[in-house]
Amino acid sequence: MNRALVLLLPLLLSGCLFGGGDNDRPAPRRDTQPARVDLPTSRETRACYADLSRDNIQFSPLPDRDFGGGCNMVGTVQLIDIGVPVTGIKGMRCGLALAFVGWARNGVAPAARQMLGSDLVKIETYGTYACRKIVGSAGNSSRLSGHAIANAVDVSAFVLRDGRRISIEQGWRSDDRDVQAFLRTVRASACKRLGTVLSPDYNAVHYNHLHLEDDHANFCR
Repeated sequence: MNRALVLLLPLLLSGCLFGGGDNDRPAPRRDTQPARVDLPTSRETRACYADLSRDNIQFSPLPDRDFGGGCNMVGTVQLIDIGVPVTGIKGMRCGLALAFVGWARNGVAPAARQMLGSDLVKIETYGTYACRKIVGSAGNSSRLSGHAIANAVDVSAFVLRDGRRISIEQGWRSDDRDVQAFLRTVRASACKRLGTVLSPDYNAVHYNHLHLEDDHANFCR
């Protein structure tokens, strides 16, 4: 058997390496197929792994992969246990994972307890990786989204121990002032930890989620 074919067989047979929902599954492309990229782990990524471990965050490093067209997953991890369940997330850049966990633990959880009187028990998201361009911004429509490099996560709702589900869609302009204040507080907290944070105040595309991106852009709206 051809040696190249032997090397490719494990990739062809592996199928759904990442599993999970469609938002995290690499988009089919006509010009290329997902291929594993055996790049050495960068010093920055290794340092990030150490930071995650030091903060008692359970995670699994993922292999670097290039899906073509600028879409890739390099230096990514799968979060396993951050102290509260998070739905929808698969591979995400390590730096994003570290900032996201810091926000969940030190921003969202205390705000829920102090402002809404109940503990945070779950965070819901629409996912992380998606090979696509930016939507909802005419000036940037030709640029790849942060999701295309697994460097963004869309947060949709927070579930509390008392059974309440505080969604961005229903809560952002809720008649309940405490809910409104909570959501704006967690956005402000995210803005301190991440480069780009987009909410329903930004545009109609973000009516139902907070877009969190670790890009050092210092853009919060």
